[in-house]
Amino acid sequence: LGGEDAEPEPDNYVHKTKLDLQRVPRNYDPTLHPFEVPQEYVRALNATKLERVFAKQFLASLDGHQDGVSCLAKHKSLATVLSGACDGEVRICNLTKRKGIRTIQAHEGFCPRFCRTSFFTVGDDKTVKQWKNGWTGEETLHTILGKTACTGIDHHWKEAVSAACGQQVDIWDEQRTRPICSMTWGFNSISSVKFNPIETFLLGSCASDRNIVLYDRRQATPLKKVILLRTNRICWNPMEAFIFTAANEDYNLYTSDMHALDTPVMVHMDHVSVVLDVDYSPTGKEFVSASFDKSICIFPVDKSRSREVYHTKRMQHVICVKWTSDSKYIMCGSDEMNTCLWKANASGKLGVLTSREEAAKDYNQKLKEEFQHHLHIKCIAHHRHLLKSIYSQIQEQQIMKEA
Repeated sequence: LGGEDAEPEPDNYVHKTKLDLQRVPRNYDPTLHPFEVPQEYVRALNATKLERVFAKQFLASLDGHQDGVSCLAKHKSLATVLSGACDGEVRICNLTKRKGIRTIQAHEGFCPRFCRTSFFTVGDDKTVKQWKNGWTGEETLHTILGKTACTGIDHHWKEAVSAACGQQVDIWDEQRTRPICSMTWGFNSISSVKFNPIETFLLGSCASDRNIVLYDRRQATPLKKVILLRTNRICWNPMEAFIFTAANEDYNLYTSDMHALDTPVMVHMDHVSVVLDVDYSPTGKEFVSASFDKSICIFPVDKSRSREVYHTKRMQHVICVKWTSDSKYIMCGSDEMNTCLWKANASGKLGVLTSREEAAKDYNQKLKEEFQHHLHIKCIAHHRHLLKSIYSQIQEQQIMKEA
């Protein structure tokens, strides 16, 4: 209401308490800040460089197995993981202490799956065993003798029901010695089976005849199937009920909608050898894949290229991979008999962040998103050091495509 000589209001500059911060008036007129965009570009460039400087993705290696690690299973406790080797040995490890807690000689070749108060193993000896969830002794709660050797097992997310696969998909109840129902489509062996975490009556399986078959447990019948090159593993998206991703032997991963199996939603390409395993983040926005090319890749669901590639000089063919339930870490098992622990965000700080650190992290993230398409920033953000074998295979595949 006043003119140029009007006095400023006391509320704009007077401290109400001794703890109040000094209020600094700021005029947002862009004509008064001619270098705002160049300053933000430099900040985005520095933030991108620092992200690569602080990218220390490898955390620990859990040893103790006498053979290659063939499968992993998550526990209800975030600090516990179950790993199984090709010689039938199960190891229960503590990720916090980074050492083994318990060792069980369960089968001759098997796959473990944890369920609330117990965990299940299957093996080439045609048995399905249920083990007590304890850290001492070797107590078998239940042993079921099947007709054929089992190659994979998965447990229902809510009920006391499990699905084992071999020559067919058998649905087992924990209290029975015979399967509730058996489902098959064709006469080929099935390598893996997965329950849908949302629509829990749905199952998906991978067969040796290149089929991905979907089943409905309520009707005890197969629903649909799609033919690709041989698929080694599938994983359902935990946030979108009808979306799943398949790890294929043509070096790619295929994200598909079960309502339209003719065309995949997205083809993910970055591996240079057979993809052996895949697992989703609990957020459903990303997934991690394990490959025969001695590396693991992290893909956004809606992108065809990976955002991270993890490898070590010692790591051999990666057979299995899991994303932890808190979405912060990734575990993988490979032929060098170790279970490796990685950070899901390579440059992320471990531990609790202060409010200033949180604000700085969010601000830098927004700056990187705003200037992500600038050439210099894009080159720094996307550059990754690769194994020599992977790099040479990429060059060879590029020559084959151009020819």
